[in-house]
Amino acid sequence: MQTTLADFIKDTEAGREADAILRTCVHCGFCTATCPTYQLLGDELDGPRGRIYLIKQMLEGQPVTEKTRLHLDRCLTCRACETTCPSGVAYGRLVDLGRYIVEQKVPRTGVDKAARWLLREFVPRPRLFGAAMKMGRLARPLLPKVLADKVPLAAPAGRWPEARHARKMLSLAGCAQPAMAPAINAATARVLDAVGISLVQLGGTGCCGAVRHHLNDHAGGKDDARRNIDTWWPMIEAGEIEAIVMTASGCGVQVKDYGHFLASDPAYAAKAARVSELTRDIAEVLADKLDALAACLPTPPESPTPLAFHSPCTLQHGLKVKGKVEAIMAVAGYAPTPVKDSHLCCGSAGTYSLLQPTLSKTLRDNKLTALQAGGAACIASANIGCITHLQTGTDTPVQHWVELVDARLLR
Repeated sequence: MQTTLADFIKDTEAGREADAILRTCVHCGFCTATCPTYQLLGDELDGPRGRIYLIKQMLEGQPVTEKTRLHLDRCLTCRACETTCPSGVAYGRLVDLGRYIVEQKVPRTGVDKAARWLLREFVPRPRLFGAAMKMGRLARPLLPKVLADKVPLAAPAGRWPEARHARKMLSLAGCAQPAMAPAINAATARVLDAVGISLVQLGGTGCCGAVRHHLNDHAGGKDDARRNIDTWWPMIEAGEIEAIVMTASGCGVQVKDYGHFLASDPAYAAKAARVSELTRDIAEVLADKLDALAACLPTPPESPTPLAFHSPCTLQHGLKVKGKVEAIMAVAGYAPTPVKDSHLCCGSAGTYSLLQPTLSKTLRDNKLTALQAGGAACIASANIGCITHLQTGTDTPVQHWVELVDARLLR
């Protein structure tokens, strides 16, 4: 795709990256076949190819309107198009840049502006978000269902094992997950302890930066990244840890990109690149320890328990982790059931379910129909947003898969 960038972007770092991405697109249209919003709406501008055209026109200096913003807002950033694309177009990075520029050229107003400001300033603050969750649970019986669904009841975290092993890994506390599902990281720590690895969670970490970044506060997202790096760096520099484990695949994608986000920051570029290199999803860690894990679990039954596994977009399209969770669950005595269109998004997509509720609900319902078709009594996933979102549409329990492994450990 030929481009002639406008003066406002042409000689900038962002402009050079955008130009390189645009030039890889051959406009073949394969991406439209796996785009959830194109499938629902049937509008070329609500598919990756159309959005790439909109961004190209904007970067070439053509007028930007609220209609431009609408089509970019509807994108889930699920990155299924990247998995499909034969040319390797880095669509996720391009759409992030496009949204950021639209925000400058067509500022938001009213409720839309206020809602995004509230999400950007509220969700990434663990103490504030946690306090609100506690209050919400107290008032949950009085809340309308649409609000009560956003305040899930949380299982107790349980014991966090002492750091007793020579092999140590760090974890990210996160922002929403500690309040919404505190058992996930604790379960991860117990499972890793059982296979000879100690998981260490340091108090200074918080939001990975994805919430602010995807709401167009790129500077705030970078500040979140720097804070996490500063907290982790003493242990990394001392060689005390061998990996940074992610239990939310959405956070994993963001932290994996720290090296890219901070590449032009002389004080953090090398550190950020090292953090990205060390970052691994928990499925990647345990998939390398299947024999050790099997020794900590009962012998798999002759008739494994059916389990519907929803692979988040951030896991399969962002981190490119496929098949590892299913292999782990088989060792734990579960039989993942077939899921139609497993590559499609569930509609959670960070804050998308709040900002685009109609599209999000349709995608959720479609995903639940596919997940429940196999008759499994439980649904597992790998990202807190997906877990919470799916649970709002079904009475079938939805949990992080690592919690199910933890429940089967020999005590």
